[in-house]
Amino acid sequence: MNVHLFVGPSATGMTVPIQDGIEVHPPARRESIRRLIAQHSTPGVILLADGTFHSYPAVGHRELREALESGWQVWGLCSMGAIRAAEMEPLGMRGYGTVFRKFADDPEFADDEVALVHGLEPPFLPVSEPMVHIRAYLEHLGATGALSAEQVELTLDAFKNRWYGERTLPALAHHLTGLGHETALAEVRAFGRFRLKTHDLESFLVARPWTLKETRA
Repeated sequence: MNVHLFVGPSATGMTVPIQDGIEVHPPARRESIRRLIAQHSTPGVILLADGTFHSYPAVGHRELREALESGWQVWGLCSMGAIRAAEMEPLGMRGYGTVFRKFADDPEFADDEVALVHGLEPPFLPVSEPMVHIRAYLEHLGATGALSAEQVELTLDAFKNRWYGERTLPALAHHLTGLGHETALAEVRAFGRFRLKTHDLESFLVARPWTLKETRA
């Protein structure tokens, strides 16, 4: 079975290895999927995690539909993959993970929640943090009482209104210092547990749902 993973910054810090037999590609852009299926006479599996937003045109719905119609199994998760899976689930694309569920369950959940700035070459290291990670972090601080509900909402609004390239951990730490919350600031230093996109990818690679007969997430 041909298994192809399109991934970039979502793999940063991952503790689960990408198994042998999975061919890794850079974040998908427009025509990436069409070129892939043209290279293979036998349908396989496409695992779409990351894709371009603004540096290059995004991976298209039509090429994903063509892959599905050609017999390919297509999964989406983490970032651009989660967006496309939520949009194309009725056509047979399959979604996985926490981030996918946010897009699938909440029509108001915006695409910029997963946007970030990252390096243009492997390993595509992230420069900023996606809003979905910052949101998970702030919700945790609210749940533990480190921040009040009002402070959580004010901070969410402040970062939601920033350009996604300016949503960085130093900026977040500076904002929390301004609030005078050392406990919240300390949590920034252990931010890895709030990186939902990476955790979704790790869980996906362990579960390997594309190998199961019943492959609905």
